[in-house]
Amino acid sequence: MATCVVTGAAGFIGSHLTEALLNRGDRVIGIDEFNDYYDPALKRKNIATAEQNPNFHLIEADIQTLNWIMLLEGVDVVFHQAAQAGVRASWGEGFRLYTERNVNATQILLEAAKQAPSLKRLVFASSSSIYGNAETLPTAETLCPQPVSPYGITKLAGEHLCQLYYQNFNVPVSILRYFTVYGPRQRSDMAFHKFFKAVLEDREISIYGDGQQTRDFTFVSDAIAANLAAASVEAAIGETFNIGGGSRVVLTDVLDTIDQITGKPLRRKHVGNAAGDARHTAADVSKAKQLLGYAPQVSLKEGLAREWEWIQALY
Repeated sequence: MATCVVTGAAGFIGSHLTEALLNRGDRVIGIDEFNDYYDPALKRKNIATAEQNPNFHLIEADIQTLNWIMLLEGVDVVFHQAAQAGVRASWGEGFRLYTERNVNATQILLEAAKQAPSLKRLVFASSSSIYGNAETLPTAETLCPQPVSPYGITKLAGEHLCQLYYQNFNVPVSILRYFTVYGPRQRSDMAFHKFFKAVLEDREISIYGDGQQTRDFTFVSDAIAANLAAASVEAAIGETFNIGGGSRVVLTDVLDTIDQITGKPLRRKHVGNAAGDARHTAADVSKAKQLLGYAPQVSLKEGLAREWEWIQALY
């Protein structure tokens, strides 16, 4: 039985990861501050199942206020999922939250990790946003990052900190760059959640730009499998991996698939381009396949159907 810490344990990916660890018999210390970036009541629902498990201990706190040296005693793995998410909210006055939660909090955790003798792995959740408008598609990890949003810049800073602590203090880090994760419990500010909710409420949805932008969508269970592999495979230490769904899809085609699943056409309204949104994303996952044995299992249509079921139950 391993002892794991999951930061952002009540979040979208964090709650799924927490359950996967508990299901395999691990002890989990979950940390979440339940901030109001989106409705904290949704996070409470996310974590409700885990809270029934005697191997789960929830700490409600800001990462920056905790005694990490004490907390990491006897801990085998840290999954650092907590972050201030969202590209569009990272402009303007909101930026300070991004530097606090994505850069400062990560540095505090790494500083404690270098003094944690039992720690075997620290898995850092990064984002495809670090690539910006990548010149090569699908994009390999070797491509020079060029973020086009303040959010992307803070995630890249977190990656650099992880590498510095690995190189200087042998902190056993592994970095995962997620490409648009979706599925049940997806945050309410994310596109699919908004689209499905609009169907239920018979509302119009806003499409940024011409709708021809493409994304590599990753179902949440595939992202979880990548985390579990990155935490256990020796070759993952010090490495960075793209975690994508294995196919690049045009946004308008996704909307057509949603229409089929719900049986009710989305009412679409085109608006201007959004600042900080990359035009295309596509993950070259060959490194993750080779070193982690990563193989995405869930197709976009199947994954969207599962999210639609969840949305209907939620609302």
